[in-house]
Amino acid sequence: MLLNNYHGNHEICNALSLWLLDQHERDALMAKEAFENSETNCKALVEIYTGRKSSHLLLIKQVYQTKYRMQLDQDILNSELPHSYQKILIALATSHKSHQSEVSPHVAKCDARRLYETGEGRGGARGIEEGAILEILSKRSIQQLKLTFETYKHIYGHNYAKMLHSCIEGTTLDKTAFARIMVSRAEIDMDEIQRVYKKKYAKDLRDAIRENNSTGIDCKDFFVALAGIRTP
Repeated sequence: MLLNNYHGNHEICNALSLWLLDQHERDALMAKEAFENSETNCKALVEIYTGRKSSHLLLIKQVYQTKYRMQLDQDILNSELPHSYQKILIALATSHKSHQSEVSPHVAKCDARRLYETGEGRGGARGIEEGAILEILSKRSIQQLKLTFETYKHIYGHNYAKMLHSCIEGTTLDKTAFARIMVSRAEIDMDEIQRVYKKKYAKDLRDAIRENNSTGIDCKDFFVALAGIRTP
């Protein structure tokens, strides 16, 4: 009944539909939609594999297999992903299978620096050192990788804040990516994303959303509300 009130407004309907799903069901749906695009949405898949606990990823795979009669890891192997993305996702799947419990802040800091220097920190240099990144992703447990990503965010800035800024300030709003980030991070670390966004871009994320004219008023209010959620 709620969604019927928004009949015809596909943007708000899609966002609300995602929001109403359990997180593992939402991620399974986003993974399936990532494969169904004319060009596989690599970023959405990487977000799922890097931003979820191993126990949560297991639930995603179970829902994916039950609902779509396919295995997520096998779909990655069979997909037409760019070879580098396919190798990264396979390496991340391996990391999730590791049961190593000990994590090292020193290793996390070193790996964060190495990831920065082989990617974003290269400035105008073309390409990345794929081998170095794959080595880190395949040899570290997912717990160690999570600490590395947290360390990276602390030192070099919050990746989701950058992605949202890119979506909002681009020549056209990437509505799919924007909705995916807002809905999936709302109850996880939205207040941290807000803080970093304001520090980096001197503007409140909610104001940036309000000022963007590519989003309908109903959907804009919904995303502003998500941006205001305080996470524990």
